[in-house]
This record gives sequence, structure tokens and C-alpha cells, in this order.
Amino acid sequence: MVRSTRRRAAVSAAFVLVGMSLTACGPAPWAGGAAGTSAPPSPTRTAAVAPQPVPNDLSSGSTERSLQAGAVAAAANYWSTLSMDQWTPTALKPISLSMTTTVTPDDGKQVGLQRVSMIAVPANPTETFPPLAAQVDQSSQTAGYPVLAPYSYSQTFNIGEVPQAATHVTLQFTYEFLVQTTPTSAEYAKQTTTDTLRVAIAGDAAAAPEG
Repeated sequence: MVRSTRRRAAVSAAFVLVGMSLTACGPAPWAGGAAGTSAPPSPTRTAAVAPQPVPNDLSSGSTERSLQAGAVAAAANYWSTLSMDQWTPTALKPISLSMTTTVTPDDGKQVGLQRVSMIAVPANPTETFPPLAAQVDQSSQTAGYPVLAPYSYSQTFNIGEVPQAATHVTLQFTYEFLVQTTPTSAEYAKQTTTDTLRVAIAGDAAAAPEG
């Protein structure tokens, strides 16, 4: 009887040890969540894309161009008396130009500037807006304005209001010259050339939302 009692006690102790071992295999109470659950992914940041600067032919205050119209070589200088930070959509934006020419061969023929026109076309990187009304300077002289050096031509055009969404304005110039066919002739040949400027439009402070 004593041996049988000892055997039952040993078996009971073995069951207790097995139960303790199985209990120890579970997850620790401080390990949050069920076993095998992964942590939520950390949010990713998207870098903001900075706006690209708008090319500006008048960024230095003025620009010079060399133009060719047949035998006529023209040197054109453009500038504005209004600072670039004031070229807002609603401002009256002046663009001035001066020009002098030479002719090849330089044998005494006269050169005149018969007509100058300027068309302003506002735009932004994704949209081109309707052009503003053309501005024209037409000479009343038969041979045009004398522009053969040392004579020169100068004029100022004004760009009016453009859409608030415009980031720049393209200025399209057309020059029509009259070139004397011979030094003693009363006949003139017409020569035409064009030029294009891009000028940035500054943000209009009046249109900015109040903070």
C-alpha cells in the first residue's frame, strides 16, 4: 500500500510539472497584441516640389539683340523703367526699345523703319491666354523713320492687365524696313524681321489671400 501511494504521488507531481512547462511557453503578459501581429507601417513623407523659376529676358534690367533683315543689320536694346518686382498682372508695364542699323554694302543707300508692331501674349507653364491688342507705330514718312547709323529709333509700348494666372508674357516684335535700291533711287525694297522677349510676371500682392 505504501508503494502504491508513493507511485500516485509521483504521477501527480509529474502532471503538475508538465502543466507549469506548458504555461511558461505562452507570450509574456507585457508583449502587446497577439503573437505574430506586425507593427503598423510608419507614414512616409512626400517632398514638396518647388516651382521652377520663370525665364526672364529682362532679369538684369535690359537686353540687347542683333537682328538681320536682308542687307540690314539691326542692333536692338530693350529695357523697362518699371522694376521687375512691379510687373504684376494689374500694373501698366512699359517696355522701351532703341534701335540703330547698318546696311551691306554701305554704299550710300538709305534705310528707314516703316512700321513696328508689338503683341503681348500672357501665359503660364500649362496655358496660353488670348493675346492683348497689337500696338503699332507706323511712320508717316515715305521712306520711314531714318535708322541708319548715326540715326536711331526709340519707342515705348505699354503692356496692360493680364490674367492673374499668368506667370510670364511673351512680347512679339515685328520690324519692317525700307531699303533704298540704289543710292540715287526713289524706290525702296521692304525687309522684315522679328524678335521675341519673355518677361516674368510678379505675383500681385493685392490678389494674395489675407493671412
